[in-house]
Amino acid sequence: QVQLVESGGGLVQPGGSLRLSCATSGSIFRLYTMGWSRQAPGKQRELIAAVTSGGTTNYADSVKGRFTISRDNAKNTVYLQMNNLKPEDTAVYYCNARNSGITYWAKGTLVTVSA
Repeated sequence: QVQLVESGGGLVQPGGSLRLSCATSGSIFRLYTMGWSRQAPGKQRELIAAVTSGGTTNYADSVKGRFTISRDNAKNTVYLQMNNLKPEDTAVYYCNARNSGITYWAKGTLVTVSA
């Protein structure tokens, strides 16, 4: 069983930055594809960023150029650096780990972008 624990959510003003972290248990973290998804009120959950075991990254168009996903295999941790935040980025953000057809999810952390 893989456990994922997020940190770093909170309230930020438009134009501000936040960094989310997701610490993962398990000895094969380096083999996982790690991702960040988000779910805004009244909307479906969407995948916004992912990084493969080889370091290849992908982003949703809505965050491309503003968000950066990275991983530290020595710390079993994945990060999401979020810059130039907008009110429409307000959502619950979920970290996930995927390997061999199985996806594990964190509980989610709330990010609120408001003046």
